[in-house]
Amino acid sequence: MSTKFIDGNVAMAEAAVAAGCRLFAGFPITPQSPMPEYLSGRLPEVGGSFIQAESEVVSANILLGASCGGLRCMTSTSGPGFSLMAEGISFIIGCEAPCVFIDVARPGPGMGGIGGCSQDYLYAVKGLGAGGGRAFVISPSTIQEAVNIVYESFDIADRYRTPVVVLTDKLLAATTEVVELPPLRELSTLPDKSSWLITKRDSMKFEDKRICQSMLLPVSSQEEFCIKLADKYKAWEENEIRYEEFMLEDAEVVLFAYGSVGRIVREAVRQLRKEGIKAGLFRPITLFPFPRKQIGSLNYGRIKKAICVEMAIPGQMLEDVERSVEGRIEVDYYGRGGGMLVTPEEVVCQVKHQMEGSGD
Repeated sequence: MSTKFIDGNVAMAEAAVAAGCRLFAGFPITPQSPMPEYLSGRLPEVGGSFIQAESEVVSANILLGASCGGLRCMTSTSGPGFSLMAEGISFIIGCEAPCVFIDVARPGPGMGGIGGCSQDYLYAVKGLGAGGGRAFVISPSTIQEAVNIVYESFDIADRYRTPVVVLTDKLLAATTEVVELPPLRELSTLPDKSSWLITKRDSMKFEDKRICQSMLLPVSSQEEFCIKLADKYKAWEENEIRYEEFMLEDAEVVLFAYGSVGRIVREAVRQLRKEGIKAGLFRPITLFPFPRKQIGSLNYGRIKKAICVEMAIPGQMLEDVERSVEGRIEVDYYGRGGGMLVTPEEVVCQVKHQMEGSGD
């Protein structure tokens, strides 16, 4: 482990290198551009390759080829670039090619702005390309957590042969903090992929050839693959759920937030507690799989108020929170959009206002 004072973009890039990433293909777009800039010099130092692609469309397809050739690979982008990758991501899911995408979200739709936001939730979690395929989506709240998550994401990608999306925003990527960086992985210790890689084999017979494709015929084969993917997603829900509960033991007000907003809401909870309001935070860390059962098992006999806080208008994670509580309590919403940041003080005022409005 080494301790450094660095910004989130560079910290996530170094965590990827430490995890064994040896190819990056990407394209500059604010606010993630410091990440490829750093990797353009760092990857060659460890025998890796940096490719500035012609576009984000090309970036995703380079990852497909690199992954099927055995490399741990990744890209980083922001909202507009992430949108352009949709077709490539769909193919990657269809080919079960493990790789990592870091999305430093920015306000939208369209080109939007460059401020902090939570406005890529629906796209990352529910709309990655044609055909209904899903990626493993995970969102850190601090730079240290981002380092740990990026480092682990390559293992998750290999374990399930899936793309992993690390969903962040400018608030995290452009912040500078002291973090502990993990050691470099020995490449010889990485998972064995020889059973499915597309590599040159002089002794391979024609009937043993391997093809990277996402079109399966006959139709029954495509259905079998859809069932296989559904089973994979179920395994994620059973084995890979991550979440944080903060001061929920006796909470009468539960606040739901993810990513950078979770960090802000954590401070709001502390302030509310000082004012005698028993507030607590539930922070989903994996957004897909979503901690639906864990939210559903909260003590709704004690909880009087539930509020979902997001930097998105209208709320996006709100839909999944409402589905998870299954009508046990009404979920209110508070959010800012377009790059305007939620503050702890605003959350405190909102909680008080809603409690007064409900007569609590």
